[in-house]
Amino acid sequence: MTIPVFKRLPRHIGVIPDGNRRWAEKNGLPKEAGYSWGIAPGFYLYELASELGIEEMTFYGFTHDNTKRPTVQKRAFQKACVDAVFKLLEKDAALLVVGNTESPAFPRELLPFTKKRVNIGKGGMRVNFLVNYGWHWDLYHGMKAALPRKSAAKHVFHQSLASADISRIDLVIRWGGRRRLSGFLPVQTIYADFFIVDDLWPDFKPEHFYNALRWYEVQDITLGG
Repeated sequence: MTIPVFKRLPRHIGVIPDGNRRWAEKNGLPKEAGYSWGIAPGFYLYELASELGIEEMTFYGFTHDNTKRPTVQKRAFQKACVDAVFKLLEKDAALLVVGNTESPAFPRELLPFTKKRVNIGKGGMRVNFLVNYGWHWDLYHGMKAALPRKSAAKHVFHQSLASADISRIDLVIRWGGRRRLSGFLPVQTIYADFFIVDDLWPDFKPEHFYNALRWYEVQDITLGG
């Protein structure tokens, strides 16, 4: 497929890969089977974005709220996140995993990637995985640091978020047809444009990504100004 040419591209793209369980049911599989089918589309998207020179991507793995699901599903999405991160180690990226590592729901295998950004291969695109992430957990880190220092609270809050090393997001793409953020990085998405793909995530096609970029290309980006 010929790579399209765009006049303007987002610097940072957020990805909400929803619809894995619905896809599994649609294809006669148990719900938990859908998560493993979501890994290959993520790398397809990563390759397409790399070819275009996208600087940063953040993938929504699973949230604190997701851990309320049945145990068999929880184990399946935990494994899918671990498998995705270790597969990325074969690529080129600057990797960071962000999530509540103090919770038993956080996969221990991913701890080495949570302390600081890790350059793998030739480095390059900043790739962030949100694993056992919670918006309240993220904001609490910022508030805890900012409240005792009222004179610089604004700057301290932002710099002390658990997700502080993730930059502002320009475009969020959500698969699966839902029209909501589901707690996805509330600070970084404050001025993000939001594109919805009705198809389920495991049915990913390059056209989904390119359609989102064409739509973004004509948006009026003002950042409130």
